[in-house]
Formats: sequence, C-alpha cells, structure tokens
Amino acid sequence: MSVREKVFEIIAEQAMLDVSDVTADSTLESLGIDSLGLVESIFAIEEEFDVSIPFNANEPDKSDFDISSVESIVAGIEGLVAAKS
Repeated sequence: MSVREKVFEIIAEQAMLDVSDVTADSTLESLGIDSLGLVESIFAIEEEFDVSIPFNANEPDKSDFDISSVESIVAGIEGLVAAKS
C-alpha cells in the first residue's frame, strides 16, 4: 500500500467515512474531523510510518506541517518518509 493510500485510509477511519469519500482536495474540516480527530489522525500517521510530524496541536496555524488538504498531508508524509530513508 502506498503512502497516499494509507494516509487516505487513516483519515477516512478518523472521519468514520468510506475511503472513497476522501479526495485529495478534501479538507479535514469538510470531512468532519475536529481538533481531537486531527490529533488522533496525526498520531495514527506517525505510528504507521514511524515518523515524527512537526505539528503543534495547540498552535496549528504556526506549524511547519501543511494540513490544509488531504493532498498536502500526503505530500508532507511522503517528504518525511523520504527523509527517513
């Protein structure tokens, strides 16, 4: 399973949606993921890919990690996974 597919799966699970309901352009807000769901998604992604996401849940606007869309999250995770290799 690719990074993209796994991130989509994790986000869908957190939103309690089918993976087919998640698109690259989806925002977490549009999927119904609140701040707690965001934190849970981040933890699940970190655990799945054994990476540390530079994200501060207390100040998400000041984070270096772009969570504006599912596509930006995928790109960020792909970058972290590549840097780890």
